[in-house]
Amino acid sequence: MGLRTWIEGWPVYRQLTGTDPLGRGAAAMSRRSAELTPRTETADSMARSVCPYCAVGCGQRVYVKDGRVTQIEGDPDSPISRGRLCPKGAASKNLVTSKFRQTTVRYRRPYSTEWEDLDLDTAMDMIADRVIAARADRWEDADDEGRPLNRTLGFSGLGGATLDNEENYLIKKLFTAMGAIQIENQARI
Repeated sequence: MGLRTWIEGWPVYRQLTGTDPLGRGAAAMSRRSAELTPRTETADSMARSVCPYCAVGCGQRVYVKDGRVTQIEGDPDSPISRGRLCPKGAASKNLVTSKFRQTTVRYRRPYSTEWEDLDLDTAMDMIADRVIAARADRWEDADDEGRPLNRTLGFSGLGGATLDNEENYLIKKLFTAMGAIQIENQARI
């Protein structure tokens, strides 16, 4: 690389000798950045979604290439967020693509020091059996004065911030129908 090539590649030189004296366009662009393409340009498809983190409901565009999420960004057509996302929403791609994301059911038996993988059907049966048993053991039909209670203190519900409003609504209805009275969402705590 000669001196002339180096000087012509220098942004200040391009700014002073070119058509971009303020350095806001081509003068500020390096050869490498001129060759870059947006991750959204090569996507096979784009799906509209809603950010899962809070109750605001910011719109998202989810770009997919070869069946994998390649980029998530704010949806400019969303009347709520108009293309903007908070830091958590902007990082939501990591929620679905992280190599640390758990994709199997993990279980640690009582007094064990090791985790084991369970198939989903086995785990769901274990959870259902425990919920039914806890409900039956702690069910309260009425108080001491005979007033109806129809509740259980055997379990409670705690929703997560990565669930959307609809999921949290359905979880609230499910736990209420089972008689639980301690139902909360992590986003409100």
